[in-house]
Amino acid sequence: MDYSEAFKKETSGKYLFNADDVMIISYEDSQLYMKWRGLKTKPVVTDTNEFFVPDLYKKLRFVVHPDTKERYIAVISENNPDSLSYDYLKVADNYKTPSQYLDEKDFEKALEGFLKIKEKDSTSEFINQYKFNRLGYRYLRDNNFDDAIGVFIMNTKLHPKSDNVYDSLADAYVISGDSIKGYENYKKALEIDNGNRRAKKYIDAYEDK
Repeated sequence: MDYSEAFKKETSGKYLFNADDVMIISYEDSQLYMKWRGLKTKPVVTDTNEFFVPDLYKKLRFVVHPDTKERYIAVISENNPDSLSYDYLKVADNYKTPSQYLDEKDFEKALEGFLKIKEKDSTSEFINQYKFNRLGYRYLRDNNFDDAIGVFIMNTKLHPKSDNVYDSLADAYVISGDSIKGYENYKKALEIDNGNRRAKKYIDAYEDK
């Protein structure tokens, strides 16, 4: 396909596949490429504005929203190919997902992004507390205390009513040598769930000193 330079400039870049995932459109020698979840593929181009992605098994179209003038990639409906939808929003080239910030250990930026996801969907798989717990304990096993504590603090902000997240944060503090903060967070865990045996055991031992 012979794409104009203007078209390539307007359509190349990042598009939000979902709240925590992006697709990247690029061009090489007038060939369209899409990178998604680490895999760069060459879609089947069917028209200047349209292409088929086998991995998604979807036919897609570049569109511009008439009101906002924002660019999107739309999924072409098999039943109604002329219908308009605005599925994947084009974002700035420097846009990062919450998970990308998390990978970079920028826990404040990651938290901002995950809180926005929570506002729209409090049950989203992207903010699953147990997923963050596993990551925190992975850092803890590597004696990477600061990053473990960073992840666990983020988890308490996302799930403030869970005794489990405070229990884990207390664990990290105790293992890192901060018994006072460990005690404080075990107390929070016990306040949320008075049946938390591990928290109660630690608190009793601490107060008996």
